[in-house]
Parts: sequence; structure tokens; C-alpha cells
Amino acid sequence: MACNVHINSCAKLLLLLVVLCAARAFAERTKTLDFDVKPGGVVQTFSAKLKKYKCTFTYACQGGTNEQWQMSVGLSDDEQMFSCSVWRPQGKSYLFFTQFKAEIKGAKIEYATAYSQMAVGGQRDVALKEEEYIVSESSVTHREGKFHSELSKLTVIGRTRHDEL
Repeated sequence: MACNVHINSCAKLLLLLVVLCAARAFAERTKTLDFDVKPGGVVQTFSAKLKKYKCTFTYACQGGTNEQWQMSVGLSDDEQMFSCSVWRPQGKSYLFFTQFKAEIKGAKIEYATAYSQMAVGGQRDVALKEEEYIVSESSVTHREGKFHSELSKLTVIGRTRHDEL
């Protein structure tokens, strides 16, 4: 009986170590930060970096008071893809955005989309029309004269640039 207890304890300890190592590896591949989106018409910037990759969100907006937003950056297990998402966790933003830009460094954008509303509390995601923003190799930017000033989420996924040996 004492031998079984010892083996059981060792198995639990080993399982705990595996879980902790996996959690640490995951934590090194993803980071989520809170920040305030501030109205007032002044251009503001928020950035997050993960290893040698960086995401920067630049914006200006009007109306209301500060809103809590989040930025999440992540790397795929093989470090071939870098992602950046910027969003308002409560869903819809009530601020009037005059401009926005999400820029990534260290990766080439393969996919990007922007939303005027996020899915929260039974609501659906509402994507901006493709004509409202421009996607380049390194950024997603509002399109002057076409963007309708509503933004609640941006998602950018890029392929990392690896040095060939």
C-alpha cells in the first residue's frame, strides 16, 4: 500500500510538472494586455511585443469616456505565424473613430479583418466592409472617406520571416 501511495504521488507530481511546462510554453507564445482607448481626437498608440515580433495599434477617436480594450499577440507552435488582435471585450465600442492602423513588425500579413461589432451576449460579429480599410504587407489602415468610424475589433495574422541558413 505504501508503495502505491508513493507511485501515485510521483505520477501526480510528474503530471503537474508536465502541465506547468506546457502552461509556461503557452505563456511564452501568447500575451494579452489591457489598455484604455481614449477619446479626444488625439492620435494614441498602444503596442505589444512577443520575442522579436511587435504589434502597434494607432488610432484617434471622439465621444464618450475611456473604454477598456485588449491587445493579444501570439506565435504559432512552429513560430511560422504571428497574430495580433485588438478588441473591446464588451463588444461594441461607442466611440467615433476618425482613424485606425494596426501594424505588425517581423511578419508579412496574410489575413486581416476589422469589425464594427464583436459577438457578445448573443450578438454576432459584424465585419467592416472591405472597402472601409486597406491591408498591406505590414498594416491594416482605415480608408479615408470610406470608413464609417465604427471599430470594435481588428485581427491580423502574418507569416514570420525566418532567416534561411
